[in-house]
Amino acid sequence: MSTIVPSTIAVVPCLDEADGVGRVVSALLRRVAGVIVVDDGSTDETAEVARRCGAEVLRHSHPLGKGAALAAGWTRARELGAEWGLLLDGDGQHDPDESEPFFRQAEDGAQLIIGDRLSSGDPMPWVRRQTNRWVSRRISALAGCPIPDALCGYRLVHLPSLDRLRLHSRHYEIESEMTLAAVRAGLRLAFVPIRSRYGSERSKIRPARDTVRWFCWYLGVHPMAGRSPSRIRTGG
Repeated sequence: MSTIVPSTIAVVPCLDEADGVGRVVSALLRRVAGVIVVDDGSTDETAEVARRCGAEVLRHSHPLGKGAALAAGWTRARELGAEWGLLLDGDGQHDPDESEPFFRQAEDGAQLIIGDRLSSGDPMPWVRRQTNRWVSRRISALAGCPIPDALCGYRLVHLPSLDRLRLHSRHYEIESEMTLAAVRAGLRLAFVPIRSRYGSERSKIRPARDTVRWFCWYLGVHPMAGRSPSRIRTGG
């Protein structure tokens, strides 16, 4: 069993994840000091299952979006005194047992550590892989430094640094916004290879609607002078 990281609280946004969230919460509680599940308007027993397994549950009466759920969770984590937030999905796609390399990068000085599925041989569906590569190239061009996987939701973030970023996205563009804002703010980024678990879960992304939202965000972002690539690290 791994040593619990006392300054870290996991934030898990969920929408209808009753089948998987219990296993995620139980595994996380072997790794971090606490777990906050943000139930973003679920119609199943997500909140009840998460609470029974030991999570603190915040509940939205109707879906507000992944970005809004994450913001509610990391705000609560800060109120509880956490210094770090471990962000991951509640469907079991992200393996809590892969969190150790994230913490090692934090010990080495990184302030935002992002999982990298595209460099790890992850068995991602072909269409999703091509979409992620295209988006990552766009974010890399805006950032002026390599961002290997801009869309991965498995992240460890220094919460006081996150407070400086003034994020506004309420939906799935939150990962892109956070990554670019972190580079703009001069935060130290690191990437660690991970492998996601793809089962029978159904993606909550609505391709047409969420693609339009992402492009609206992207078109509102102006190119900038890139930071030095030396501030970006990869590791395992």
